[in-house]
Amino acid sequence: MRLSYNNRVSSVRGFFRSAGSAADGPRGLSVGDIVTGLEDCPVQGVEDWTSCLSHLTHTPQTGYCVPVTSLQPSWAHGRPFKRLDGTMDCCSNNSLTDLCFSYIKPQGRNSREREFACMPVRKMVTGTATCRSDADCATHTAAASVCVTPSLENQTRFIRVTHLPSPNMLFVGYPPHLQYAVGLTNFVPRFGFLHRDLPIFLETFLKYVVSLSGALAVVNSVPCFALDGQWMLNALLEATLVGVVTDRQKRELIGFFLLLAGSALLAANVALGLWMVTAR
Repeated sequence: MRLSYNNRVSSVRGFFRSAGSAADGPRGLSVGDIVTGLEDCPVQGVEDWTSCLSHLTHTPQTGYCVPVTSLQPSWAHGRPFKRLDGTMDCCSNNSLTDLCFSYIKPQGRNSREREFACMPVRKMVTGTATCRSDADCATHTAAASVCVTPSLENQTRFIRVTHLPSPNMLFVGYPPHLQYAVGLTNFVPRFGFLHRDLPIFLETFLKYVVSLSGALAVVNSVPCFALDGQWMLNALLEATLVGVVTDRQKRELIGFFLLLAGSALLAANVALGLWMVTAR
């Protein structure tokens, strides 16, 4: 029976390195989830996952198009205060469901006056388009909308992780933490009885086989008694020293001392390796 795998999408293969990691939680990532996007960056493989996280790390925070009517008294505005790093926060209750957002006041576009609002983050960003400015919202949405941006500490990002079949995971923190907390593979088994890590196991096994075979080939080529290197050395001496050293016994004596030196060197390396292993 042929093992069949599909590598069109990426699947979370590794669980989290420790409890309470960046991807843990009731709506976090689980083994077997299919990751398809980070914000507006599509993910079709492990390389895309890494490049998208790098892009989100080195670009300004993504904004979200929210209707102007949603920014009226139906949302509770918090009093903004300045953090130690100079950024602004307006959610002073350390809520796990609310996040501070900043936007340009619709009535004060000419003055570029910024307003801050503490909003329920999941309700606000679900199904909304991403933006960089209010002009992007005018293009993507029919209703009057403004571009709101999470007001976070420096180097911290708010990232929506799209993973099927669960709702989006909302991540707030440093993007490298998300990269190191999750293991991915490009393969998803087409049959349920196949383990999703089987391609990784096979790849690792073949790497070890190639490495071991190469190491044995190198050791076997050492000019040492009872190894193939002994006959390789004899053939080399016969091919190169016939015109220089005409006496066969002298050539054999030179080969003997070279084999003796090679054997001593190999024995010394083996003894040194055993000593380093036992001394730990």
